[in-house]
Amino acid sequence: MPGHLIRRLQQIASSIFAQQMKSHGTDLTSPQFAALAMIHDHPRIDQATLAGAIAFDRATIGGVVDRLVSKGLVARTTNPKDRRARVLILTEDGEAMLTRLRPIVADCQDAILSSLTAAETREFIRLATKIATSENEQSRAPLHEVRPSEARSA
Repeated sequence: MPGHLIRRLQQIASSIFAQQMKSHGTDLTSPQFAALAMIHDHPRIDQATLAGAIAFDRATIGGVVDRLVSKGLVARTTNPKDRRARVLILTEDGEAMLTRLRPIVADCQDAILSSLTAAETREFIRLATKIATSENEQSRAPLHEVRPSEARSA
């Protein structure tokens, strides 16, 4: 059944990611990496926009950001346009961690699909993208594209 296979693929992908991170001396999770990459690409992004940008609900993203802050990889700062709002930036350690992990994460992606040929990989990604895009709003945390004004409004 497709749902079962998708769940199994998620389990496999998560396991490969965790093993790779552990073998490189970090306990960073896939959501934490996604958040680091998005904060890097959109400095001063707010937490709610970050949640939509990586398809996480607001409650879950709070914990992800809290752990990144406690690890010294992300800093929360006050939005000068709205003193009640907080925006996120990578620390120097966060930038260094992201730079170090990007090639490792790329290798993880290759490992996840290692049993497929190059043509099968392209077709798998095409079909998975088609489903994820067309059914995006069915998710409890739909993916939302970050508009430049959202990320740099601070």
